[in-house]
Amino acid sequence: MKRRTSRVGAHRAPGPLRRLLPMLLLSLLVVALGVPAGMEIAPAFHGPDGTANAPTTPAPWQQAPTSLSPAGAGSGAITPLSASAPLPGPGPLAARLDDALKTDGAGTFSGVVQDAATGRLLFDRSGNEARVPASNMKLLTAAAALRILGPDRRFSTRVVAGAAPGTVVLTGGGDVLLGAGESAPDAVLGHAGLTTLAQETVRALQNDGAAGTVSVRLDDSLFTGPSLNPGWSPEDVAAGETAPLFPLALNSARFDPAQATGPRPQDAAMSAAETFSARLTAAAAAAGLTVAPGVERVAAPAPAPPAGDPPAGGPPAGGQARGGARVLAEVQSATVGEQVDLLLRTSDNFLTEVIGRMSALAGGRPGSNAGAIDAVLAQLAELGIPMDTLHAADVSGLALGNQVSARQLSEVVRAITSGADPRLRAALAGFPVAALTGTLGARYTDASTARGAGLVRAKTGTLNTVTALSGYVVDADGRLLVFSFIGNGLTPGADNRTALDRTASALAGCGCGCR
Repeated sequence: MKRRTSRVGAHRAPGPLRRLLPMLLLSLLVVALGVPAGMEIAPAFHGPDGTANAPTTPAPWQQAPTSLSPAGAGSGAITPLSASAPLPGPGPLAARLDDALKTDGAGTFSGVVQDAATGRLLFDRSGNEARVPASNMKLLTAAAALRILGPDRRFSTRVVAGAAPGTVVLTGGGDVLLGAGESAPDAVLGHAGLTTLAQETVRALQNDGAAGTVSVRLDDSLFTGPSLNPGWSPEDVAAGETAPLFPLALNSARFDPAQATGPRPQDAAMSAAETFSARLTAAAAAAGLTVAPGVERVAAPAPAPPAGDPPAGGPPAGGQARGGARVLAEVQSATVGEQVDLLLRTSDNFLTEVIGRMSALAGGRPGSNAGAIDAVLAQLAELGIPMDTLHAADVSGLALGNQVSARQLSEVVRAITSGADPRLRAALAGFPVAALTGTLGARYTDASTARGAGLVRAKTGTLNTVTALSGYVVDADGRLLVFSFIGNGLTPGADNRTALDRTASALAGCGCGCR
């Protein structure tokens, strides 16, 4: 049975509100994005002035705009948060959240709310109980990848000269966001294009004086072990929730870059290689070369560096790859920071698992399921996350064997927003924004949740009997709060996501009334 459920029970906003909401929320988004964008290394987003008085009127980020903000308003849209902003009172806050955090049918919710600056616990309902986190697991992988790989790392897809005359070897280096066309420098999906790679390959072959027929080989040997995690349901794989993992793929293993649902190719590496061969055929024709039909899978004489290339890139075309094989052409992916933002915003299981394997390789572990899990857990331990009850069965959250507490998730969000490692700030823009972006784009549209629209930023998680929401929000007094709410044992098909949205919206509206 397919474990992810479709959106159910969503209420639509009244007509006038629905017409005004997009304009209002776009303005709110500019304001909301201003907080993290301007303070990447400031603890808890605090400004230098720790003596400011609490506002007596709603702060700018809590006021509905009267017009659209000018384009490019950026980080100047709001002032830094003050360290002296008052904290919500735990008692009144608990009363408000308990009223909102109620299941629709069977199951229970756990939850934690913390002050981002101090870590003080403001709300705790079974917060240390290990639970199935669904896609909130991606927060752990995102934090680990940013620490191991760094937000500026890129992965290379190379074509190297084969051992046999007249052969070229397409070598996967971890980029599964390849595009079929020319490289798109401003894009994340399709940043590196196979058409560009083919054109560069033909130029290198021409410079070598190549003639006759060229044969294409594929080296996708970077990853090891099973290509599917044994904890994943075959039905989920067949439905396209993920796919067998390879170190190169088109469109994050999607047939169509515009289609984010439905079955995926089961051999994404070979699909990419066949597309490259077709692009090479077209480019070679103009140069008087021909390309033999078909692609064979072989080990290249010199695989690409396992952890991807540093920001400056690898050896130029015509240079030497590891082991002596000559690099004919190369394209580089979007940065790891950009890929982390994409996987958080879209909740892409395939991309997340690949990033996990690349993190494992960068840390000296095998590029396997087990290696990815070990790499993520090791980084969490280094971050100081309590690990005694945490169990990982995968790194994307698709497996039901994952066990993570709301407190552990909240602490990871706190590390991202306010911790000592500035590399983690690169994940801030990837958190979906309520009613605006990613997996929260169609939520927070009814009267009970509208207070959180444009303000709540959180990672979603959904399986048949599981729903989760972990993220951050600035309350009405300007205090940055981090939170995690997890529902387990829920009635399939019931509307329990709205309860999480109501609860997060209550946090956004908290202020003097919560003391």
